[in-house]
Amino acid sequence: MRIGNNPNNEQLTGENIAFHRVIIPVYIPSETEYFKDSWQVFEYCLFSLLKTSSTQLKISVVANGCCTEVNEKLFQLQKEGQIDELVIETEGIGKINSVLKAVRTAEERLITITDADVLFDEGWEDAVLEVFKNFPRAGAVCPTPVFRKHFNLTGNIWMRYLFSKKLRFRPVQDPDAMTRFAKSIGWPWLDEKYKDLYATLQLKDGSSAMVGCSHFVATYKREVFEEMPKGNTNFKIRGDSELRYTDLPVLKRGGYRLSTINNYAFHMGNTPEDWMIEKFEALATTEKLNDPPQLPLLNKPIIGGMSCEKVFKFFISFKPIQRRILLMKGLNREQAANFLGTKTASQQP
Repeated sequence: MRIGNNPNNEQLTGENIAFHRVIIPVYIPSETEYFKDSWQVFEYCLFSLLKTSSTQLKISVVANGCCTEVNEKLFQLQKEGQIDELVIETEGIGKINSVLKAVRTAEERLITITDADVLFDEGWEDAVLEVFKNFPRAGAVCPTPVFRKHFNLTGNIWMRYLFSKKLRFRPVQDPDAMTRFAKSIGWPWLDEKYKDLYATLQLKDGSSAMVGCSHFVATYKREVFEEMPKGNTNFKIRGDSELRYTDLPVLKRGGYRLSTINNYAFHMGNTPEDWMIEKFEALATTEKLNDPPQLPLLNKPIIGGMSCEKVFKFFISFKPIQRRILLMKGLNREQAANFLGTKTASQQP
């Protein structure tokens, strides 16, 4: 039986929309074995994010099949105001489905999706904002440049700048950071040939960005997600879920997938190392911006971004054409051979 009227009937929600939301899916089913250090890694992720951001972030955490102890600690963080939105899923629904819980209702201008094992460095958000401001067609920006992403879902960039001096291979600014990234995903080392040059866009004023974007952490313009599939993915992890839900929507919207030239975030994996702890403890609290920048909307292009991708992929499927492009864009013959996985005459046994 209902008596009287609910006082909230017909009240407007009011405007409380921040400029930037960060979504963190968390999967810690236990605090033993593989996951024994995962909570500490997550804390480094969350508190480095809070310390180093330059805007007033809204943070959404989706607990995806976490154990009771972890869920209780997440409740406490929300109670303390460290987390704005907390979603608890008792059964594991996968990374992308966890992200969808928050991204489909997010209204912020920018949305960052990050793994729970990312350590954010000072200046990361400013650097990402600079790329968005300097390149209006940027749809996704990663604060970590990684190796060999130059031809990965970047066909619209290459088709636009193929004959422009703005697009060239240039020296990597922080090769040691690339080595750390490789080690964090289980590689024992990273050959020099993978961290000497990367493809970049550079404007006349010196502003630049790396061509390509990893998705372990990336910031997106909100309108990109209008191009996502309507339903959920069937994969808990990997499969084609990140491709379909975070990568291809950028292209479908006609956006560029770019990264910052310098390294502003580190992939930690499941075990903290001394250098990560030192980096975290040395972080200073960044002063917040009062007025975030106005970023132009990313309107759909007349010629679809996927069409550019397909045409460019067809062209570079022919190694002589790909080799010609690499040489035209600043690689020498030996470097081009390394990129193509072939050997020059000087490399023959």
